[in-house]
Amino acid sequence: MKTDIAAQIGAMAREVRTCDRDGRPARVVVASRTYATDVDDVWDAITSPERLPRWFLPISGDLRLDGRYQLEGNAGGEVTRCEPPRHLALTWELGGEVSWVEVRLEEGGRGQTRLELQHVAHEDVHWEQFGPGAAGVGWDLGLLGLGQYLAAGASFDRAEAEAWAGSEEGMSFMRRSSERWRDAAIASGTPEEAAQAAAERTIAFYTGEGGE
Repeated sequence: MKTDIAAQIGAMAREVRTCDRDGRPARVVVASRTYATDVDDVWDAITSPERLPRWFLPISGDLRLDGRYQLEGNAGGEVTRCEPPRHLALTWELGGEVSWVEVRLEEGGRGQTRLELQHVAHEDVHWEQFGPGAAGVGWDLGLLGLGQYLAAGASFDRAEAEAWAGSEEGMSFMRRSSERWRDAAIASGTPEEAAQAAAERTIAFYTGEGGE
């Protein structure tokens, strides 16, 4: 799995926003990327139980509005909005906590599709410790996998993908991803020192190196 790290990191736009959710302060991790295929293809790739495992994780459940889903070894939740092929929203329930994910697709011209993913989470100890990178690095990895799948038209080998994540190339991707999320946090108003410390803890979490 050979990856042009600089190109893949640069292909993603990242933003951190603030909002209120259910009467509590929340932060929004926003990741967007353009893919060289049409909206219908991207929508099918992110919603089909047959295609999702080819680039992300196996999924089970009732994959329709108000249905519940479960990703293997990861989050589960409820589908709260489903408007093919443009808008998907769901709860993201993991470790006893609930956050919210929305995906929007729009035509980008020349047969391309722009995907924007928003992940909303309440401000808590986890956010203070890791900042936006905790969710952001994971979504960068997921959207990298989606891009490679859409470009190649073939499933990734899970063992190969896990080996890549532990390689110097994979760890370089995660370090750079965390640094970009640090920059997005600073741009949103987070003090530079706090953003840097959170990024270092995120890098340590994903790569096992550095951190406090």
